[in-house]
Amino acid sequence: MSPSAAPARGAAIDIADATKRYGSFTALDGVSLHIKPGEFMTLLGPSGSGKTTTLNVIAGFTDLTAGELSVGGESIVGVPAHKRNIGVVFQHYALFPHMTVGRNVAYPLTLRGVEKGERDKRVRRALDMVKMADFAHRYPSELSGGQQQRVALARAIVFDPPLLLMDEPLGALDKKLREWLQLEIKRIHRELGTTFVYVTHDQEEALVLSDRIAVFNQGRIEQVGTGRELYDEPATLFVGKFIGESTTLRGDAETSGTETSLTVAGQKVVANDKLSGGRRPVILLRPEKLTLTAGSRPRADNQNSLAGNVSEAIYLGSGSKYQVTLRDGSVAIVRAPLEAEQFAIGDEVDLRWHVSDSMLLADDERADLTLT
Repeated sequence: MSPSAAPARGAAIDIADATKRYGSFTALDGVSLHIKPGEFMTLLGPSGSGKTTTLNVIAGFTDLTAGELSVGGESIVGVPAHKRNIGVVFQHYALFPHMTVGRNVAYPLTLRGVEKGERDKRVRRALDMVKMADFAHRYPSELSGGQQQRVALARAIVFDPPLLLMDEPLGALDKKLREWLQLEIKRIHRELGTTFVYVTHDQEEALVLSDRIAVFNQGRIEQVGTGRELYDEPATLFVGKFIGESTTLRGDAETSGTETSLTVAGQKVVANDKLSGGRRPVILLRPEKLTLTAGSRPRADNQNSLAGNVSEAIYLGSGSKYQVTLRDGSVAIVRAPLEAEQFAIGDEVDLRWHVSDSMLLADDERADLTLT
């Protein structure tokens, strides 16, 4: 634990075989997840993947069809939402327009019968934490969106809940403000030591905020891990494609020893891995692992190569991003640093990468269904 980190005083969450059906539609399909005390866990996935349903189940807004749910070792199945002692922050603030900022933040304490002196002290502390103490006498209509969201956060933490749920709280804000508030939320989590469960469809936001991330797809969890684990070692093709940018190569496969090769548009590329169980392999590539060269240059040992043409060239300030159309019609994404050789649309190039950077995964039609 870093010197500045607060001791964890949040509650552990255990979800076991959680299922939620709406008629013939299954929103959650046997979801199991353990969240550690004081952890920042993000539920990440596309729309309709089950992440918000999971959050609503924890909050008590949605009942399970089957399965178990406990917080701090105690089952809360059947416990009404208002008795779960959980803080919740929504995307659209849900502040009372007729109340000042101070009264909005005090509201959970008023419901709990906290006496005025203690209530005022806790409200000041919560507003100080979100840097809104000077706005206590203003009304929500006098605040910007970012300020309203900080007030909503103060209201959710003012009664010291062991668990805080956040449902896409930054989704309505502009990019610059969203990035600033991400760091503020990260700081507040570190200071409180409360367990945070955060829902988003934005993989970059998940990487910035989280201790661990649970990636949802079609009502199931595909993988749970740190951002680095999910990016560098995806367990499924869906995770590999959803976390960060990537290129997927398909072709006729051959296995020899511990190597797998794919023939892509007549050229053979290799991965230092093999799959079990007769599953069809694909190779996943990260854009920063790829380089572009003029096609006539010799290839190094242990390097794969595919011919193509630059179909898009974008200057990003810190470097360039290219789309390269390969001979089979598939498109590769390359990110090149400023000092790398520059190319223009239409240039014939070789796409090259080290064999060890080929990630071999099982092909799966589920990886493409929800990436919209």
